[in-house]
Amino acid sequence: MLTYNGNSTEGHFIVTAKNGISTQSESKLTVVEGDWRWELTKKVAHSAALSRATQLRAILLYLVRQAILQPEETINESEIASRALGRRSDFNPLDDSIVRVQVAHLRKKLDLYFSTEGKNWEVVLTIALGSYQPVFSNRSSLATNTRPIPETEIDLINMPRSTGEGMSDASEPHLSGAVPKASQALGPHRWLNAERLVAVLIVLVLAGGCVALWIQNRAMSQSFYAWKYKPSIRSLWSDILTTSPHTDVIVGDSSFALLQAISKQPFGFSDYLGRGYIGQIQAQNMNPDRRSDLDLIAGKSLGSVSEFRLAQRILALNPVGGTIHLYSANEYMPSLIKQDNVIVIGSRIANPWGELFESQLNFIAKSDANGITNVINRAPAAGEQQIYVSVYSTVEYCVVAYLPNPDHRDGKVLLIEGTGSEATESAGDFLLSEDLLSSFQKMLRVAKLPYFEVLLKISAVKGTPLTATVVAYRTYPNLH
Repeated sequence: MLTYNGNSTEGHFIVTAKNGISTQSESKLTVVEGDWRWELTKKVAHSAALSRATQLRAILLYLVRQAILQPEETINESEIASRALGRRSDFNPLDDSIVRVQVAHLRKKLDLYFSTEGKNWEVVLTIALGSYQPVFSNRSSLATNTRPIPETEIDLINMPRSTGEGMSDASEPHLSGAVPKASQALGPHRWLNAERLVAVLIVLVLAGGCVALWIQNRAMSQSFYAWKYKPSIRSLWSDILTTSPHTDVIVGDSSFALLQAISKQPFGFSDYLGRGYIGQIQAQNMNPDRRSDLDLIAGKSLGSVSEFRLAQRILALNPVGGTIHLYSANEYMPSLIKQDNVIVIGSRIANPWGELFESQLNFIAKSDANGITNVINRAPAAGEQQIYVSVYSTVEYCVVAYLPNPDHRDGKVLLIEGTGSEATESAGDFLLSEDLLSSFQKMLRVAKLPYFEVLLKISAVKGTPLTATVVAYRTYPNLH
């Protein structure tokens, strides 16, 4: 029996002999391991783009393996969910969109890889839109030969090309016997010219080495810091990641949100910071079972998957440094705000740290005790609403605000407050997509993004964000 170990780093087949029959399985394993497409896929799976994305890596390895073994068969969501993600065999894609969402992320990761680490590869791996079929295509639009490329040729394609020239030894011929006086007079000049030639060659070799090192460093920088070569993303993130020694990413505390929803009692930042809300809940008249449940929740540290995904994408902006730090709302400290840049992710009901910057905002995401969040427009402009009401699982909103830190002269604050998890995820796409951010920059008609607030409307279907539209915005260029 041949089964796929999707949780494995390599994505190996596990060959199990049943009733003594394993020849066919071993044959399939040989076919996969000997295919050039599998070698390319393993390189992509071990790249920086997918190194920590366990589920995406498992999906990629499974899709390519199936395409090699059964090229005529169509791969469906249920198979991917059960065989690559470890879901139950009765998985229903109508009830759970995890495969569609993860494959969408995988497409972005493949685009990132082949534009950075794999930018010199002639062969590009993509996942076809509208299906789950892996496609291997030639990067050059002029290439007409689509034959399979052997592994040896793939290694040659990926090999860096040398541009330096070799240097040959120059030696003077041995002079013997009587030498005419004229030749003796020219001798020192000949040695002087030879020394000059050697010096010029040494300078050229050193210059070539410097150029090669510069190209190598630039390529590494483009691989690790691809966002720096995208103008609009650089316009925003270079200020946040370089104006202070450290940047703190704070994700919400879902336990705090649950306590408010169950107790029907809203709490503010001061209650949260001093943990006074726990005493207020315990003072309520409730049955012992309810009190026990609330005590259990208060002792947990729960978080939102969408918020952690977004935080992970932000952490990846600085993959080799230790300047970005992740905190849960319940472990963050006020002293850090006075010395670091701050990124607050999540609605106020789960992440009350955003309340510290409320006085600077025009658009405020307000949550009631039931966990329902709407957006308040403090000073509506012409054509704008005063309240933007979210419609569960259909229409949501997200406030994104980029502002100076009032507690830190050179510090920056980035607030991402959605009315739901889909809105938070879409806000991440807005902040980390060159296309979306450049469209917003063109809307503002500025060469560099100023401090701003923007209200995004998110259309979603069954928990999957589809589109993000700018509903309203404010800019604060005078704050710089």
